[in-house]
Amino acid sequence: MGIDSGKALSLNPTLHTTSLESLNSIISFLQSKGIHQKDFPRIFGMCPKILTSNIKTDLNPVFSFLSQYLNVPENNYRKVINKCPRLLTSSVRDQLIPALFYLQRLGFKDLEALAYQDPVLLVSSVEHTLIPKLKFLESIGFSSNEAKGMVLRCPGLFTFSIENNYKPKFEYFRDEMNGDLQELKEFPQFFAFSLEKRIKPRHVEVMRSGVKLPLAEMLKSTDEEFKELLRNNEAKS
Repeated sequence: MGIDSGKALSLNPTLHTTSLESLNSIISFLQSKGIHQKDFPRIFGMCPKILTSNIKTDLNPVFSFLSQYLNVPENNYRKVINKCPRLLTSSVRDQLIPALFYLQRLGFKDLEALAYQDPVLLVSSVEHTLIPKLKFLESIGFSSNEAKGMVLRCPGLFTFSIENNYKPKFEYFRDEMNGDLQELKEFPQFFAFSLEKRIKPRHVEVMRSGVKLPLAEMLKSTDEEFKELLRNNEAKS
């Protein structure tokens, strides 16, 4: 099926003793839900645990959750599962429903966006992943409401590592860029850009040119647009 068998067996040793009949039943079930054969290498490659799942107690409840809680029609199951295969290895009762309710309490109202754009948030631990990210934003000076507003504008903030992303980028923003928290509140997407490949080089260029650019303009522009912004601002000054 195009799956790295060594990796799959190491991640899910139970596969060693799984019958072909059992594997075929999983595949047939997923196909009945609209998943295509060509999707399987990626889905099973990422989550080989699916191959030894129980259809009745593990897989079926996930599709019921997509339908009942997120209003995903049957013909769109494939789109959601391809976006986040880990949904199929998540407990509806212990993971998906608690995460959904927590996100809704924060203010995530758009179920369609949660299903099709950010389903990874549903498989994220509320206690170990979502809450610590908000707490970090509060620790650097944002109020609770400001932190919530930032993740609502940029849900990707919930997927970034505190140690590898937030801390080094915020320290550079604070110490080297002398940035104002208001800028981050208005442009939380700052944390989505590479520190080494985008933030530092662009900041160095801005400093060298002696111009002042808003954070969003500095980072969102293409290389050509960025050069044009610098030229225009240098001409004005």
